[in-house]
Amino acid sequence: MNLTDPIGDMLTRIRNGIQARHDSVQVPISRERLAVVRVLKDEGFIRDFEMVREKNPGGKSRMFRVHIKYVGKRESVVTGLKRVSKPGLRVYTGTKTIPTVYGGLGVAVLSTPSGVMSGRKARQMNVGGEVLCYIW
Repeated sequence: MNLTDPIGDMLTRIRNGIQARHDSVQVPISRERLAVVRVLKDEGFIRDFEMVREKNPGGKSRMFRVHIKYVGKRESVVTGLKRVSKPGLRVYTGTKTIPTVYGGLGVAVLSTPSGVMSGRKARQMNVGGEVLCYIW
């Protein structure tokens, strides 16, 4: 399946899984998606992620599973996801203009020359880059 926006597809799968109250969702694997999911895990928005072993001719894992984090009476930690930079309109930011999401309660995920990281970490490292998404 050929996708024009793989990050947007992953965020939509997570959003749909939260709305349906699933424990986990499966996402096709790529380096960029894994990097974004690592940031979400480090920031505490998801519980964990793991590679799904499938029986395919190459023997490699083609999917990974994202475990959604819930608190209390099955309320998701994630209340919103928004794709910012899209294939039709890329959004870049400098070091001094890295956005804050919900007054610091949310996270901006950036793709920088030093790798994919949260806006907070990018500010500390003094790097800018492409704003991939917001999560709160």
